[in-house]
Amino acid sequence: MKKPILFAIDDDSQVLRAISRDLRQRYRSEYRILSTDSPKEALESLPELKSKGETVALFLTDQRMPEIIGVDFLEQAKTHFPEAKRVLLTAYSDTDAAIKAINEVQLDYYLLKPWDPPEEKLYPVLDDLLDDWQANFKPDFQGIKLVGYQYSPKSHEIKDFLSGNLIPYRWMDIEQSEKATELLETNGLNSGQLPAIFFEDGSHMCEPSPIEIAKKLGRSPNPDAEIYDVVIIGAGPAGLAAAVYGGSEGLKTLLIEKRAPGGQAGTSSRIENYLGFPNGLSGSDLARRAITQATRFGVEFLSPQEVVGIESQDQYKTIHLSDGSSVNAKAVVITTGVNYRKLESKGLSDFTGAGVYYGAAMTEAHAFKGKQVYIVGGGNSAGQAAMYLSTFAEKVHIVIRRESLVSSMSSYLIDQINKTENIELVPFTEVVEANGNGQLQTLVLSNSERESTETVYADGLFIFIGARPYTDWVKNQIIKNEKGFIETGKELNKYDDFAKVWKLERTPYLLETCAPGIFAAGDVRAGAMNRVASAVGEGAMSIKYVHEYLADSGV
Repeated sequence: MKKPILFAIDDDSQVLRAISRDLRQRYRSEYRILSTDSPKEALESLPELKSKGETVALFLTDQRMPEIIGVDFLEQAKTHFPEAKRVLLTAYSDTDAAIKAINEVQLDYYLLKPWDPPEEKLYPVLDDLLDDWQANFKPDFQGIKLVGYQYSPKSHEIKDFLSGNLIPYRWMDIEQSEKATELLETNGLNSGQLPAIFFEDGSHMCEPSPIEIAKKLGRSPNPDAEIYDVVIIGAGPAGLAAAVYGGSEGLKTLLIEKRAPGGQAGTSSRIENYLGFPNGLSGSDLARRAITQATRFGVEFLSPQEVVGIESQDQYKTIHLSDGSSVNAKAVVITTGVNYRKLESKGLSDFTGAGVYYGAAMTEAHAFKGKQVYIVGGGNSAGQAAMYLSTFAEKVHIVIRRESLVSSMSSYLIDQINKTENIELVPFTEVVEANGNGQLQTLVLSNSERESTETVYADGLFIFIGARPYTDWVKNQIIKNEKGFIETGKELNKYDDFAKVWKLERTPYLLETCAPGIFAAGDVRAGAMNRVASAVGEGAMSIKYVHEYLADSGV
């Protein structure tokens, strides 16, 4: 935490040196001492100090200064740091002005010159004032602050990026937080420029993209090398495992991620059936550990960056990125995983990011304290989200088409849900319509058993349905099944097009696509088991086949 500031102002340089010396001698271990002989300079510095998250604990200023008298200075300084203690340094002849200032600017004390010895005439007074200040002082959050509207899709996008990439930040709703309004006013901004993000160095961005934020934080979305042994596309469990094994086995490895590490698993509030973690762990914790491990092995991580295509030329691959740049590789592992399927009910698209969310339970949960939340989906992700949201929401309603969760959710999660009083299962039901004014307010539910509909009040809707592979960008004659999952290994033989594109004498490796040297692992691959542990296993296995491909092709 930054040290609070003791700010001394006196136009007499000799007096200023003396007071600064005495302040440092007594308080430098707990406070930062600033001093200036120009009150105008001091006033000009206050907005900058405020925007950098600094705190002034005490102003100690001379009364008689030609630029501005001490009482007027304190009155203006109060607008920036209203909680700071205010002390006037004055001669005996100015005591009347000091006494008047007690009422006018809530002066806390006035000291007469000279104050020698400070042990008797200075320190006891300041000790008492600072003790009182510390008793009421609540340190401001030291880090990135994001100001916006709660039901703004753009705000949600930034929150999702920051939390997904494990970047600490403080969310400030402009409609709820006085400090948010104060922060905008300090930086000369208005509500039309939101969302705005404020950094520790005092700088800010209005309506930034994730890539702009990443660049500001030193996370370059541009690769360092001209060519890599293996490029892994997607940083879910499979991609992270491939990166760890690629780096540990000496391959020059690049991991590219569109959004944040962890994939769908990264949004899980609790994974309790992952081997080696008897107490469970969050998806974000798993992602953080894996990224740290991969980085230790020299793996380069590119995020946020989106791959839009792969082009094969002889034995090399060119990966094309959304910003127009490209990366060259000897081998590629596709681990882009799956997205939650869109719910096409009437009105839902109008509130995406404004009360309707796909995944994102951990990002938005705090905003639904004491509110009514609905979840659509009966899988483990929906169950984990329900358990997490139940610690904030007044009531969590799980909407499913079936009678129960038995066929789609792990038994340990069903047991936890059954024991949680504020979680309600809504069977034989689906969401058919969403309504609201700028944000989600009501849902229309249809019950197939009763053949009836009802309108319910809903503050938030979290959707966890289906598993649509993120493969729309995959061309290059790579064979996919009817649902868009990438086919690999011996399963390719059942496709008529396989013989047209595969021209090698050997058969494809187990995780290899119909394009030599391009592999697929995890949920994006046809026939995958859709479990974190199996995705990690396939990611690790893919590197074994990358080694075999590199040895076989001689690249």
